[in-house]
Amino acid sequence: MVITARALNRSTLHRQLLLEREPLGVAEAVRRVVGLQAQHPGSPYVALWNRVTQFEPEHLDGAVSGFELVRSTLMRLTLHLVHAEDYRAFREGMEPTLRGSRLHDPRFTAAGFTAADADALLPGLLAYAESTRTGAELREHIAKGRGEPVEAVVWRMVRQYAPLWHAPTGPPWSFGTKQAFVTARELPVLGDPEASAAGLAVLVRRYLEGFGPASIPDMAQFTTAPRGLVREAVKTLEGELERLEGPGGTVLYDVPGAPRPDGEVPAPPRLLAMWDSVLLAYADRGRVIPPEYRKLVIRVNGDTLPTLLVDGYVAGVWRPVEGGIEVSPFHPLAAADWEAVGAEAAPLGRLLAARDPHVYRRYDHWWVKGLPTVESRVLAY
Repeated sequence: MVITARALNRSTLHRQLLLEREPLGVAEAVRRVVGLQAQHPGSPYVALWNRVTQFEPEHLDGAVSGFELVRSTLMRLTLHLVHAEDYRAFREGMEPTLRGSRLHDPRFTAAGFTAADADALLPGLLAYAESTRTGAELREHIAKGRGEPVEAVVWRMVRQYAPLWHAPTGPPWSFGTKQAFVTARELPVLGDPEASAAGLAVLVRRYLEGFGPASIPDMAQFTTAPRGLVREAVKTLEGELERLEGPGGTVLYDVPGAPRPDGEVPAPPRLLAMWDSVLLAYADRGRVIPPEYRKLVIRVNGDTLPTLLVDGYVAGVWRPVEGGIEVSPFHPLAAADWEAVGAEAAPLGRLLAARDPHVYRRYDHWWVKGLPTVESRVLAY
């Protein structure tokens, strides 16, 4: 079966709940979309507002405070919000990547630490963190065990590798600038190639359910797992997957029976959060981001700006400002598009006003430096 580029776009939007909001609980919604990029504390709220009918931020607060949804370093070595029941398999699947990138980082070893040192301190650290601890307390715990101060880079690498969940420290969002941690309730098996391979197979299948059809490079981009390990995971799942042909003859995989809407299905405008997963989940970013806009929204340091989707594709950027949402397209929009964007901006503005009216203010420098937008409108809420 051959699938077009527009059909791939619509498949992504449908599975990511961006073609139409659905009346789901927040925990079920997060499972449906695999996980939410969560390095900015406000972004999961904006992401779910885009996807869930009558989204109430208090519901996400409750799911996080009850550890039904958990925040930890996972895919792409970044913070994600995932369902607690998914955490163990996802973490085991990410084990080779996390271990190699964190415990063998030159900065970690230059500070006098080795992977063996981390392995030795981990049991005591996890036992100490069975009750919620601040980052400062955990760093001091390591220092006492070592009998010497622990450099900031060492603590950063250890906390990103260890199976720790972030504990809520908000407001205005569930997580604030201070950090606290607690040991994962069901500990993943670390350092075991068989457990890692099984976990990666689970993660790959879930990725295809939430983002497919996709290529092996796409799967590797989403996870940051080596392509060789991704290929092995696909082989493990071979009897459970369909093989398709994408644009240019690209080999794609998908789960049988997954929805694949026609490329001409209408796609409503959306105001995506910073680092929204659909912008980062593919090696071929053109599925959602026109090539000429990629460097405008994914900046050189990795910042991924809050974006405007029109007809399913990135068409500009947005940010909260005094009195509303400032929308700045990269190309002219039709009057009907502006009207539809305004209908999205008003409720989003009200949600942010109640929590943090300038949620992304620290990133305003990208606007100050200049973006090649054709106009900007402040859409009042």
